[in-house]
Amino acid sequence: MAQLILGLLVFLGAHSISIVAPAARDRWAARLGANAWRGLYSVVSLAGFVLLVRGYAVARHSPVLLYVAPGWMRHVTLLLMLPVFPLWLASQLPGRIKAAVGHPMLTAIMIWSFAHLLVNGTLADVLLFGGFLLWSVLDRLSFLRRAERPLRMAPPGRWNDAIAIVAGLGIYAAVLLWLHGWIIGVPLVGALP
Repeated sequence: MAQLILGLLVFLGAHSISIVAPAARDRWAARLGANAWRGLYSVVSLAGFVLLVRGYAVARHSPVLLYVAPGWMRHVTLLLMLPVFPLWLASQLPGRIKAAVGHPMLTAIMIWSFAHLLVNGTLADVLLFGGFLLWSVLDRLSFLRRAERPLRMAPPGRWNDAIAIVAGLGIYAAVLLWLHGWIIGVPLVGALP
């Protein structure tokens, strides 16, 4: 469990610098240079991600059960997950979805983490998904007091929303039918009550 917690602290901590210390982040980026800052940020984020994935995998071998969700809640989770991948893609493909939602990636993380908390009741699940939910809500709220940093993304285009929806639903189908079982070890199709 310690590895999962450390991974969450490193990964979400790196992603929280702009939330808690935007001026310090800008000073460090200016001092190091943009590319060196991105490189350092990427290495720290990757290290945190590896720690949290490994920590979560280890914690799943000796689960500490906090709650058991009713079987029908899995259907609610699958329904809530439908917009997650289109929103994730819309964050990189500016269009009407991005304009309407504002921060589609944060919204996708909020939905993803909340949906998973509905059906996963071990301590490791609550730490992982609860940590991401809390972080994404705090990050979203931080935009009330800070300016959004311009990010590299595709240029605005009239087909971006259609691409985000179609490709996002395609990714959803792949995750549902195959990827979740292959990567996470928990198949979704055939596992529903």
